[in-house]
Amino acid sequence: MKTFRITTSTGCTQVRRFLAGLVFMNATACSAASEPSEWAGTITDSAGVLLVTNPEQGLWTESNAWTVVEDFRIGEAGGDPDYQFGQVGSIAVSSSGDIFVSDRQASEVRVFSRSGTYLRTIGEPGSGPGQFAPSAMEIMMSAGDTLIVPDVSNRRISRFLPDGTFAGSAVIGPAVGQPMRFNWNPASHHMAVQVRPIGSESRPVTSTTDAIRLVETSGTMTDTLLDLPSGGLFQETGLRFFTPEPMWDIGDSLTVLSAINSEYRILLHDRNGALRRVITRPFKLRAIGDRDIRALFVYLDRRWLDAGVPPERLPRNHSLVGFADFFPAFYTFQTGYRGTLWVQPVQSPADLSDDEIEGYNFLEDFGASGWDVFDAEGKYLGVVTMPHRFQPRLFLEDRIYGVWRDELDVQYVVRLKIVDA
Repeated sequence: MKTFRITTSTGCTQVRRFLAGLVFMNATACSAASEPSEWAGTITDSAGVLLVTNPEQGLWTESNAWTVVEDFRIGEAGGDPDYQFGQVGSIAVSSSGDIFVSDRQASEVRVFSRSGTYLRTIGEPGSGPGQFAPSAMEIMMSAGDTLIVPDVSNRRISRFLPDGTFAGSAVIGPAVGQPMRFNWNPASHHMAVQVRPIGSESRPVTSTTDAIRLVETSGTMTDTLLDLPSGGLFQETGLRFFTPEPMWDIGDSLTVLSAINSEYRILLHDRNGALRRVITRPFKLRAIGDRDIRALFVYLDRRWLDAGVPPERLPRNHSLVGFADFFPAFYTFQTGYRGTLWVQPVQSPADLSDDEIEGYNFLEDFGASGWDVFDAEGKYLGVVTMPHRFQPRLFLEDRIYGVWRDELDVQYVVRLKIVDA
């Protein structure tokens, strides 16, 4: 067995080392039996749509709090390259517990046993059958443990058997549109994709909506579950960060949670697209300052230089990037344990130290460590704080799989266990 580190709740020294600075905030179980009766919000019925208006204070108390502890880790700072990650894209888990990890930098998927032993590598860089472009970050586990790998740059969705055998691919034709984001529900194995219309000189785009479409196990796209307003990041003149963007996730029964992240307002639609619930919570807009913009350009410059952009071209690239006046209401959200909804607020780069800004990674550092958690009805419970420099990738039952980075920015695949009261 190769070197990796497993930390359990009984390994106090290791837990303290990894979770240094971790503050366990108020949390609670979702069962009706333990739920306090003094929730200060309201639920009203408006023509069949439940409006859940939450207060700032959640239901959780110290006596019934949920916490998270690390119980598993894979990775090495040096040594065997099979245990070193360049840039972890996403994580999937098979029915037998094997862990699949996509590495965007290596353009491959590595498979580890449930105990953390390296088993095999799937794919390699390239455009041929069974190969991946660098943008192929997302991986999804379908029924029967068939691995689905969307590869937008190569305009296809590839399939692999559990042993790594290439099982074919479905072409993403121009008529489909531009896939923006893939998502899947690990409990039900449902998969979906956000598709944006593609225009041309002869046929300009007239639609301002993106479609959330089902993805079959074969890799083909079928029914549209919901239409969402298109986001504003990509402008004709370049990029404009922090403009309102659509966010979404799919539930076990093909329900769709959606939001425009300029406000703290999350909508629940049934599988037919009908609105059934609206969940709101108070929040305060935070202005984007010069220090925040500096951190973003540090990140963008590093990405451009790594991609081969000459240093003298950086000022021109800067001129193509703009910023909104305020940060979004939140960074992302996920459905989770016991039907809960987990919402990740934004962490302003201005709050980081100078050293942290110099190593700023927008994808990993923009989300705050403290996640807002709501029960299955949409009632606000409180905050669960993840470890510093940890970003979740997969919520699966009472486990959270994600990426943790050490002080040298080395990445590790880490699993947290939710400890409920």
